[in-house]
Amino acid sequence: MSAPEFGVPEHVTAHATRVLAPNPSPMTLDGTNTWIIGPPAEASPASAVSASASCEDAGPLRDAAVVDPGPLHEGHLQAVARAARDRGLRVAVVLITHRHADHTEGAARFAQIVGAPIRSVDAGTLAGGDVVDLDGLSVHVVATPGHTSDSVCLHVPADASLLTGDTVLGRGTTVVAWPDGRLGDYLDSLQALRALVGRGGVHVVLPAHGDPVTDPARVLDEYLAHRRSRLQQVRETVADLTDDAGRPGGRPGPEAGGDDTDALVEAVVERVYAQVPREVWPAARLSVRAQLDHLRESGQVD
Repeated sequence: MSAPEFGVPEHVTAHATRVLAPNPSPMTLDGTNTWIIGPPAEASPASAVSASASCEDAGPLRDAAVVDPGPLHEGHLQAVARAARDRGLRVAVVLITHRHADHTEGAARFAQIVGAPIRSVDAGTLAGGDVVDLDGLSVHVVATPGHTSDSVCLHVPADASLLTGDTVLGRGTTVVAWPDGRLGDYLDSLQALRALVGRGGVHVVLPAHGDPVTDPARVLDEYLAHRRSRLQQVRETVADLTDDAGRPGGRPGPEAGGDDTDALVEAVVERVYAQVPREVWPAARLSVRAQLDHLRESGQVD
């Protein structure tokens, strides 16, 4: 599946519509997917009403949630609001999967446009175990810390879909955003999602970046295998780089104005992530920091 045009709604499941934000980058892939979650479109949605008619003429609007409004881009935010109206939906709540700006920068402005409250872990208004009711459509909040400490996924049992924010992407893998993100938490979250998939609760993953994932079991297995492989690579690289004094060989220690951890991180990135484009090395450095913390806490490296 190719990415939709910016601002053009794409109906992905009976309950989910994607509107792609115009913020592509090496870190956001094609851009941020803003998701509209609500009851299925009826035979005569608001878009079928003549321009001179009011939304009320099309019947009562049904409640919907908008997930991750994305960047502060007025055209995108208006496109999302319009896409909801055109489906005969009223945005009753704005849900945030995690705090990063490419998901949240436009949230306050979007909430102003549609007149809806924002719910997020950061604000203390959203938590794992919560159930958001949208005119009988249930959205279950699943705590999935790891990418960030406040990361959540949103499970829609009615169509066996799972909105994953940055916990699982449409292609590639995500960064564990140290120091807020923790690798141990992330591995636990992936295992919990894999168990949910294994119980038959999820048939499609709706990520915040990239295309929908229609084989979530395979992708989650690959994510877990990738993390374990990276950990092994980092462990072996640290052993290779560290001299008898426990310092990266050939690099300055604190007494020479350097920093052991910084030097070690850079050396590990240069070896382990050599085939990764350099524009994403800042993210690789964060992941390596998280991996080193995990290895140190488990006593696998000094």
